[in-house]
Amino acid sequence: MTAPRGYDPYEFPPFAVTADVAVLTTDEGRLRIVLVQRAKGPYEGRWALPGGFVDIDEGLEPAAVRELREETGIVCEGLTQLGAYGNPGRDPRMRVVTVVFWAHVAELAMPVAGDDAADARVWDLDEVLADADLLAFDHHQVITDVRAAYEASR
Repeated sequence: MTAPRGYDPYEFPPFAVTADVAVLTTDEGRLRIVLVQRAKGPYEGRWALPGGFVDIDEGLEPAAVRELREETGIVCEGLTQLGAYGNPGRDPRMRVVTVVFWAHVAELAMPVAGDDAADARVWDLDEVLADADLLAFDHHQVITDVRAAYEASR
């Protein structure tokens, strides 16, 4: 399939698509979440959901699985798509729309920082949501929505 004659993609502003993953687990009755510490800007040093840019020839869920593995070493299939987040300004680099996936995993391997993550660890979800300045991008809202989806699924 080719673009219609006269179509010029440069007439439209550029934007990117990312895939982010919220991996939840329960430990001693407490809901916990895997986060990575950003090694680069924007938001260097802040914590974020594992994720990143979708390659041009890649589907959304495969990108999410790949990014999770690259940034944490965790392999997680069977993700559930939560939704898309695309408010202007959510990423200072350019217009970025992210598609968020989530999963609750009973037996979670300890995350190991890789790729562009400075650190990776499992956080108590209440602790994360209590400090909005801890997180990068709009991940406080995303994680709030993930918690609601998890609770609705029980």
